[in-house]
Amino acid sequence: MKKENFYAIVMAGGKGERFWPQSRASHPKQLLRLIGNLTLIEQTVERLTPLIPLENIIIITNHDYVAPMRSLLAKLPADNIVGEPVGRDTAPCVALAAGIVKAKSKSDDAVMMLLPSDHVIRDASCMLKVLSDSGEVASETESIVTIGVNPSFASTGYGYIHCGENTSEGHETKFYKSLGFTEKPNLKTAEKFLKAGTYKWNSGMFIWSLNTIMTALNQYAPNLHGLATRLGEAFATDNLENALAEEYQNCEKISIDYAVMEKVDDVIVAECTFDWDDVGSWTALRNQIRPSENNNVVRGLFEGLDTKDCIVVGDAKHLIAAIDVEDLIIVHTDDATLVCNAKSAQRIKELVHRIGDRQEYSKFL
Repeated sequence: MKKENFYAIVMAGGKGERFWPQSRASHPKQLLRLIGNLTLIEQTVERLTPLIPLENIIIITNHDYVAPMRSLLAKLPADNIVGEPVGRDTAPCVALAAGIVKAKSKSDDAVMMLLPSDHVIRDASCMLKVLSDSGEVASETESIVTIGVNPSFASTGYGYIHCGENTSEGHETKFYKSLGFTEKPNLKTAEKFLKAGTYKWNSGMFIWSLNTIMTALNQYAPNLHGLATRLGEAFATDNLENALAEEYQNCEKISIDYAVMEKVDDVIVAECTFDWDDVGSWTALRNQIRPSENNNVVRGLFEGLDTKDCIVVGDAKHLIAAIDVEDLIIVHTDDATLVCNAKSAQRIKELVHRIGDRQEYSKFL
């Protein structure tokens, strides 16, 4: 099943601040064992290996996370785990990846698959079928392909893609012409999209040929096209780390959605037929862990009286106990404890920034 011309680019540079206090600056979300016995980054790579050769799996992360990831992912070539000196959002990451793929493949026909490192997908075989079909479409049509998830509720936390005519002839996966992207809408708009039935959630997974993305960068973000070229040359001459330090100093912080995706016309949406969960905050555990008594999701030791709908995360050494509470997130680590209304899970990032403003609290980040 392996496709020698396919390259997977796994974006793994985020800090995962909404998973504080387990996620820290030195130990981000993608290195946590939130679901199962493997870290999120290990699960991501493991899912891809039946389709993508190990030498074609490239991890783009933060410079500080390169060493632990190389230790965790020892089967990957060390040079395939690349650390950005500073986060500049996804567009420079794409440029960096395109440069590396060009240097490694020596061909514009290579197909790149841009994938986040923090998705939970259990039906790996179905995911690989969608990726394989999408890779073929991207190669045959020179279109940009994105994977759209059928919305299950009116979410205001995801971007949406408006889907037009069905273009899936000759493939098991269903494909649709994209009629445009809408960033995270308000609730009224999200409800309208859900009712229409022609909108899908933007999963953040993109598939394109090297030639297609380089052409798009050249047209819509020429600075990033130049960046890709220079970083590819640096990778080929074993000078990437120095080049990154120099280039990223003045690199604009911009997402690939704003830099390219919202400007191109030829975008095709592949329908997501596999289970998919974007693990963005502690409340995502409700989708992944079977609830115990009173609908509590528990990892570690816990005992409660009249406690329901809570998410409790600890360990096997420390007992967490609660009385007469509901809809809370309670997370305990060796040096910090979080208690949060589950409806305010997104504000944990705000709390982390507040903690960061206190010098005496810096050790907790």
